[in-house]
Amino acid sequence: MMIKIAKPMAFAMLAGIGWLGTAAARAENLGIGDPAPKLEVKSFVKGEPVKALEPGKIYVVEFWATWCGPCRSTIPHLTELQKKHADAIFIGVSIAEQDQGKVKPFVDEMADKMNYRVALDAVPDKGDAGDGAMSKNWMKAAGQGGIPTAFIIDKDNKIAWIGHPAGMDEPLEKIVTGSWDLKTAIAESKKAAEEQAKGQEVQKKLAAAIQSEDPDKVLAAIDEIAKEFPAKASTLDGLKFTSLVQKGDEDKALETGKKLLEGDAGKSSGDLNTIAWAIVDPAAKHKPSAKLLTFAVEAAERGDELEKGKSPYIADTLAKAYFDSGKAAKALEVQKRAVENAKGTDLEDDKGMKERLEQYQKAAEAGK
Repeated sequence: MMIKIAKPMAFAMLAGIGWLGTAAARAENLGIGDPAPKLEVKSFVKGEPVKALEPGKIYVVEFWATWCGPCRSTIPHLTELQKKHADAIFIGVSIAEQDQGKVKPFVDEMADKMNYRVALDAVPDKGDAGDGAMSKNWMKAAGQGGIPTAFIIDKDNKIAWIGHPAGMDEPLEKIVTGSWDLKTAIAESKKAAEEQAKGQEVQKKLAAAIQSEDPDKVLAAIDEIAKEFPAKASTLDGLKFTSLVQKGDEDKALETGKKLLEGDAGKSSGDLNTIAWAIVDPAAKHKPSAKLLTFAVEAAERGDELEKGKSPYIADTLAKAYFDSGKAAKALEVQKRAVENAKGTDLEDDKGMKERLEQYQKAAEAGK
């Protein structure tokens, strides 16, 4: 559930646009079509050792670690692919291991479930776990920041494909059968790199705009992204909504807010909480109108219903929306529930919640 603080909330929304800078792309130093780097491993803990990558053979060099859950999940699939493509040489290179001594026992325990060669990265004696030769000359050189990652090396000893092992079936099949179009793969990689660079640039602008806390700058940055990446524009609707509310442009805020409720946000109590709190946030510079408060109540009620009335976060928001709408008695009722449900959570000692409870209590008594 999202904590209701305006600025961090905006950054949380920014986190949802990772597509801007994470496209698979050709890196500056190493990419599709480039000669494969040297195979520099410390030792093989399973399978016949490979001294060097030889032309005329196809290799799959996959990077993983014992501590990586997604890596462990892909091991059976790699085993299946190795069985299917027996002439291809699969090498699982363990990298970024704080204790390389754990690798062999893990591999031994996996037995036939991990039925391909496994090697240890060549980490310097006084270096960090991530300073291995394979980690630096393959992963870092190719701009790959996460594992598992696989590299397919074709018979010309060139990198034909880079990506997650789960997506390797089709390219590996084509590379093995000789039907892989390397020129097209290089062109697609170059295009992806250009998109990535563009995305990173606009993301920097958006981050700077959010840091400025100026809704006009944020909205301008969102408009620029919408022009560059029209298919992804809707991913910024949450941030656009909060910015429009902060600016006081209620008509456009409502238009965007209703669009959010019709989508996935309308099914998420966390998103509904964010939407409603953006309107009733005590720190907001603009006092919301009745129609905007009605929308806040609608969003908060839906979120409260999704949580079956047990979340102190959304209940606190709903109570504030009721209070700002002039329904002090109803606000008091819900705030009492919010405070009760906050016990044992990070909101248990929240002063704002307790202060609001007292505020609603006095207003309800005065109303009587």
